Amino acid sequence: MIVSASNSAIIEQESEVRRDAFCSVENDMKTILIVDDSSTMRRMIAASLRELQNVRFDEASSGLEAIERLALTPVDLIMLDLNMPDMHGRDVVEFVRKNHGSRNIPIIVLTTRGDEASRSAVLAAGATIYLTKPFLPHLLTAHVRELLESNS
Repeated sequence: MIVSASNSAIIEQESEVRRDAFCSVENDMKTILIVDDSSTMRRMIAASLRELQNVRFDEASSGLEAIERLALTPVDLIMLDLNMPDMHGRDVVEFVRKNHGSRNIPIIVLTTRGDEASRSAVLAAGATIYLTKPFLPHLLTAHVRELLESNS
């Protein structure tokens, strides 16, 4: 088979188009950081959101690990528990809101704490939405979809 210079150029262009299309899809992916000290709960949250398109999940098992992840990886939304062993979720919210690079990331707090004092304190610190466990998967999905679309 003889490959001419023009055929070689066409093959190169097709390869470039495929690479650009792949990069475009990768750039359209949204990253959700799920922060909870329970691996079971992190899996349940991710499973509840499985119907969302173009979403990938990153996980952190503590507040400190979440802050490390934020420093290393762009994140489009944070799902955050309050009760964690090393750093309270409210402290994570305050850190995110004070950090120039992350201050506009929506934060959904998902916690067992249903008392009004906790809710008020975390929303005042900058959480976007406050939900309690057990949660309704369709409601969580609706909130996440709305926040991801509004921040596009």
